[in-house]
Amino acid sequence: MSAFEKPQIIAHIQKGLNYTVFDCKWVPCSAKFVTMGNFARGTGVIQLYEIQHGDLKLLREIEKAKPIKCGTFGATSLQQRYLATGDFAGNLHIWNLEAPESPVYSVKGHKEIINTIDGVGGLGIGEGAPEIVTGSRDGNAYNQEERVVCAGYDNGDIKLFDLRNMSLRWETNIKNGVCSLEFDRKDISMNKLVATSLEGKFHVFDMRTQHPTKGFASVSEKAHKSTVWQVRHLPQNRELFLTAGGAGGLHLWKYEYPAQRSKKDSEGVEMGVAGSVSLLQNVTLSSQPISSLDWSPDKRGLCICSSFDQMVRVLIITKLHKI
Repeated sequence: MSAFEKPQIIAHIQKGLNYTVFDCKWVPCSAKFVTMGNFARGTGVIQLYEIQHGDLKLLREIEKAKPIKCGTFGATSLQQRYLATGDFAGNLHIWNLEAPESPVYSVKGHKEIINTIDGVGGLGIGEGAPEIVTGSRDGNAYNQEERVVCAGYDNGDIKLFDLRNMSLRWETNIKNGVCSLEFDRKDISMNKLVATSLEGKFHVFDMRTQHPTKGFASVSEKAHKSTVWQVRHLPQNRELFLTAGGAGGLHLWKYEYPAQRSKKDSEGVEMGVAGSVSLLQNVTLSSQPISSLDWSPDKRGLCICSSFDQMVRVLIITKLHKI
């Protein structure tokens, strides 16, 4: 691929904030997004922005008692578009952003900070009841016969839990602390899982074929010279994904499937075959770690990210339709 054919990562809008931002999420079916974090005085904040004429307009600022670490729209309907958040006190809240004075739903989920949150069953994606997972990355929901949650741990463990019978389905260890996990899709049977780690590597697992002793086939790649804090798959093409690093860099990758995704071992048992990954483009946006990253579900190539220099950026990644 020539330099002219490669995708370009363009910082379209940059805005400085007066608080530490931990997470940002697009509001589905809109040109709006939310940022979440904490003020220096120790309170939490949710801000709602809209892209208007090449700039950001602040529509609403909501201050709450506790710092807000993470949020998701994954379990809401397209009609309601409720935001679920996790805060530093271990509380799970669900907010109607049109009337945010008090939460629609609230529960004490953990004794300490909720580091991450995800949802399934909402936004018209997949099947099954809406569900929210806190404390780990959520998994995949294609039909009501398959619902799993994948969790990563600071000792490098990755564990896949089957929610049908509350059992451990698979586990492995990637030798370094797990920072982010994401399945490529929630509307099909388990396909691929990407795990990022503290020492700059990520691992792509082919989740279609599980060998009884060897588990799932995988390929690993040294992605950054620092911690890889985030991974996000492009909704319109799940073979493309972004990784975000501790040195403020973004890397765009493409996964290539092998000619055959499974083969038989010496005893005739099916086992998976991993594909390969290639770097399409990379850019340094900040001198500080990129804390969150989210693709627009509606417009291909539109992305937002936040970083610990108290900035939020709207990015445009070009030429993705040609890959």
